Amino acid sequence: MKKLVLRWVALAVFLVLMAVVFANLGDWQLARLDETRQENQAVAANRDAPVVNYADVMGDPLTDEEQWRRVRLVGQYTGVQYRVKYRNHDGPGIEVLSIFQTTSGDAVVVNRGFIPKQQGRPDTEILPPTPEGQVEITGYVRRDERAKDNAIIPRDFQVRFISSDAIGTSLGTDLLPGYVNLIESTPDNGDTMLPITPPPPSEGNHFSYALQWYAFGAIALIGIVVLIRSDLQDRRKAQRRAARQAQQRAAGSAVDEPVH
Repeated sequence: MKKLVLRWVALAVFLVLMAVVFANLGDWQLARLDETRQENQAVAANRDAPVVNYADVMGDPLTDEEQWRRVRLVGQYTGVQYRVKYRNHDGPGIEVLSIFQTTSGDAVVVNRGFIPKQQGRPDTEILPPTPEGQVEITGYVRRDERAKDNAIIPRDFQVRFISSDAIGTSLGTDLLPGYVNLIESTPDNGDTMLPITPPPPSEGNHFSYALQWYAFGAIALIGIVVLIRSDLQDRRKAQRRAARQAQQRAAGSAVDEPVH
């Protein structure tokens, strides 16, 4: 019995620890759900807010709460452009980045839009030229993307993720943190590139994942009772089997005894 109790204690400790881990994972999923809801609210609020001058938003590193605010810029394109590879917006393609010099003297990265990949053909190597002369832009502000250096440092004017700091370093110039997703411009941006708009609101699968983790935790706790009950049942069966065998041996001994 002592060994059995030690087995129960060991199993109980292990399963309780597993239940705690599963509960923490469920709490984490609910926290992610709350963050996602806050992000959706921020996107909706910023998307519908009035257009403001870029300098009212850009200057310091942007936060998630400031993303998708509409801003206005006036100035000229410098002609420097980058291909952003391996992008996907309902299909693969590239994005086109340009450096924009505002009339206030600030240099800003502008994402001019997405060029879908043509089926059976490689991504285009020729980027649409920027409008000449003074240009007025309206767009969504975005924070710099986070990735490893080999994905954000430009090579042959190509990047995988957008970082104004890495692009500015490669050009030897100061760029405002973040970038602007172009919505519309005067003169027109052309019809080759599709504007990149805010994502539709979605809460993802965080709630269902949380329920799954909590269910796993409940199963772990129930498993303690099930295992102990199973062990007790097996022990009682073994005791009854031993008792029957003892009775059979006793009966056999009585038959074998000589009659005087």
